[in-house]
Amino acid sequence: MAKRRRRTPEQIITKLAEGQKLLASGLTLEEVCREFGIAESTWARWLSQYGGMKADDAKRLKELESENARLKKIVADQALDIDMLKHLANEKWSDRAQAPEPSTSSRDRA
Repeated sequence: MAKRRRRTPEQIITKLAEGQKLLASGLTLEEVCREFGIAESTWARWLSQYGGMKADDAKRLKELESENARLKKIVADQALDIDMLKHLANEKWSDRAQAPEPSTSSRDRA
């Protein structure tokens, strides 16, 4: 089995452009995929993910995806903080409700 090779989005977009030219020149999809050393399913996945993109678009997409992941992490952290604060506030109020009332001493009555 051949070693699996990961390609960058820019490389994939370049391969898609080359492949489209080869397909237009009369080669079959099977021949194009064999030349690139990929399966037809890989070609279809690349086409659905990166079809019509330029290299700059792919780079921007990657930046947006990483920023989105960072923002999701921030939101998750804030949700945990809010949940923790609500829990602590509920404990504080329930402790006060259960606490015995201060006794009135003879000194307070006078």
